Amino acid sequence: MLTAVLLSLAVAPAAEDKSFVAPGAKLEKLWSEGEFTEGPTEGPDGAIYFSDIGNRVMKYDPGTGKTTAFRDPGGRTNGLKFDAKGRLVACEGANTGGGRRISITEKDGTVKTLADKFDGKRFNSPNDLCIDAKGRIYFSDPRYVGDEKRELDHESVYRVDPDGSVHRVTTDTAKPNGVVLSPDGKTLYISDHASDPKGSRALVAYPVNADGGLGAKKVLHDFGKERGIDGMTVAADGTIVATAGSKAAAGIYFFAPDGKKLGFLPTPEDPNNCCWAGKDGKTLYICAGKSLYRVQLTIGGK
Repeated sequence: MLTAVLLSLAVAPAAEDKSFVAPGAKLEKLWSEGEFTEGPTEGPDGAIYFSDIGNRVMKYDPGTGKTTAFRDPGGRTNGLKFDAKGRLVACEGANTGGGRRISITEKDGTVKTLADKFDGKRFNSPNDLCIDAKGRIYFSDPRYVGDEKRELDHESVYRVDPDGSVHRVTTDTAKPNGVVLSPDGKTLYISDHASDPKGSRALVAYPVNADGGLGAKKVLHDFGKERGIDGMTVAADGTIVATAGSKAAAGIYFFAPDGKKLGFLPTPEDPNNCCWAGKDGKTLYICAGKSLYRVQLTIGGK
């Protein structure tokens, strides 16, 4: 077990940036024994479940400070969320051992496939997901790694309805990555993040229609050639809290719903995703590099 380490980071925010860190709080390193950490989410038990893309789903217990394997192997999981029934819904990606599916881990540990195809063709590599109030699952399906034969000629965002039907909801994303819904469920935010710096690296937003379909895309923030958003979450007040940037620019970026940059919190490793947790919902857990971090903020949400 790695003892939590308090970090004082040297990268100063821009003069116009607002600090969202709670008074006296510092970023803590909780665990750093992974290959590449991703997709953190708080479980019904208050533990933090996250992916180590070396092919495990890990579980961090805030009470004991211990991190243990929850699923090993994990099917190359990335984004994770618990549904209203307390089941773990996972994006399983490509590469050796990857399931290329949306899976559900039941409370008894049984793992089953929720969806693995669109129009009879296998997904590229499901990456990140969010679940709306009606139980509809939105997930991104890019391909960054893995030599498996591709069956789809596009990289899109999909919706899985409670009846198990799969619907393609974007046709104008180049390589969608992080996805999250606004607190009222009326906007879907997507990170369109190409591997090539010449490609799209932007935070975009789509209005969500009553039937679960999406309206016209709006670009909120363009990262240009810089590393854009990998994963993100949203605070109860609508603030978008995103993991982006590399090296000196690596950290947590805070955006208003209209895309205005509000603040920045540097991280010592390139960040990959984040989630809210804790009784007040103001503890932000961050997967970055090979590690898991946390910090107490002045805003929060679940």
